Amino acid sequence: MPQPSALVEDWQLVELQTPRKLLTTGLSIWTPTNLSPAAVACLALKTTLQLENTTIIDVSYLPTGSKVDAHGPCAESADVHTALCRVQFFTNTTDTSSMRAEAWLPDEWYGRFLVTGNGGLGGCIDYGSLDYGTSLHFATVGSNNGHDGTNGDVFLNHPEVINDFAARAIHVEAVIGKQITEAYYGRAHNRAYYSGCSTGGRQGTQAALKYPTDFDGIVAGAPATDFNHLVHWSAMLGRAIGAPDPASSPGFIPPQLWKVIAEEIMRQCDGIDGVLDGIIMEPDTCNFDPEALADGRRLDSCLLPPQIAALHKIYSPLYGKRGDVIYPRFDPGAEGDSGCDLFSGRIVSRAEDWIKYTIVNNTDFDFSEYGLEHLELMDSINPGGIATFDGDLSTFRDHGGKFLTYHGRADPEIIASGNSKRVYDLIVQTLDSFTTNVDAFYRSFLIPGMGHCARGPGAPRFGQFWPGSNAMNESSHNILVALVD
Repeated sequence: MPQPSALVEDWQLVELQTPRKLLTTGLSIWTPTNLSPAAVACLALKTTLQLENTTIIDVSYLPTGSKVDAHGPCAESADVHTALCRVQFFTNTTDTSSMRAEAWLPDEWYGRFLVTGNGGLGGCIDYGSLDYGTSLHFATVGSNNGHDGTNGDVFLNHPEVINDFAARAIHVEAVIGKQITEAYYGRAHNRAYYSGCSTGGRQGTQAALKYPTDFDGIVAGAPATDFNHLVHWSAMLGRAIGAPDPASSPGFIPPQLWKVIAEEIMRQCDGIDGVLDGIIMEPDTCNFDPEALADGRRLDSCLLPPQIAALHKIYSPLYGKRGDVIYPRFDPGAEGDSGCDLFSGRIVSRAEDWIKYTIVNNTDFDFSEYGLEHLELMDSINPGGIATFDGDLSTFRDHGGKFLTYHGRADPEIIASGNSKRVYDLIVQTLDSFTTNVDAFYRSFLIPGMGHCARGPGAPRFGQFWPGSNAMNESSHNILVALVD
């Protein structure tokens, strides 16, 4: 890893000394004599931290090379690549809700504070991102976003848990995390950052909208914005392919046929950008014609008219009653050789759980009855204000905030990359690009060939998270370090 600049080295010298100052506060703390000063200062937090509505679960000092394992509904683990102080805590967000979180405070601190996001409907502290943030010398905080696990049943009849998931948990962990950071290092951070993808991308966008002074810089990958319409779109794709009973649906497309479909899409569209490389550079230029799979041009297709009709629905935008676009189409080139969760013949679990447990409040809801009226219900309820489809980032901009988003154009999961185009246009139009230099604080990058947050045949490694990310500490290779610059 390249050496930090002289300015950063000055910060480093100050911060490496700061935890040791706790030894001179007059507190009588028994510690083994073989502990380092940083470890002693860390363990002192067990008795010195007094934070509003917050209970310290445990404090431990982790040397470089340690390993952290989580059990229960979030069985995750991570290696620890830099020596740090680990603070585990939970905060009561209301009388009926709470957030469990961890602050990882590296010995070598550059004065930067970082909050990490979550995924899906989770529910799980991202230990890999905690390790990644501290390896780049951020004081890093991650939470369970107000509940444990990855299922949505925790939302049923628990509106405050929904509020935590929709926006509040990220704000609370930012507030409490900053206080823990200041208590340990003896001074406040210089800059505060956020990084997350998918649900984490929506969380970052929501933070910029609802709590615009929490962060100075935000990286929001593949953001699940316009959340209600996203849930509806994914449910309607499931219905188009035969959900909830694919066995009796003539439109169901079995996994083995998706290889044929993917090959035909590439045959029609791969060369549009002038290079046959298995990547559709701009999916919006691909006018995929499913009829080619039904008129005898391919002997291995076997697609029937109802299946062709399903493909037309999948690769077309979803429209409302007034002909307005509810959500963009699935990106051609993102389907993969065996389809994806959206095309399994069932309602994808994240959409199913959200609809059952937060919208209709019916655990036995029959999805054969699902339709546009349920979107209207979702829009009217908008649980926790979760929609996250607002272009007014003026307060965040005026605060001096910087906002970076990215989205893979071959995202096979639940979020069409075209939605990031919609959000970009919404923000530009809301702020009026004639009077605001949007590029000065907001950039959105569409990554050809990249999958959901990472992977894919394109260019998926640019420091967005760990593992599987390019951890080079250079702004030319690392989006988080570029944001710092």
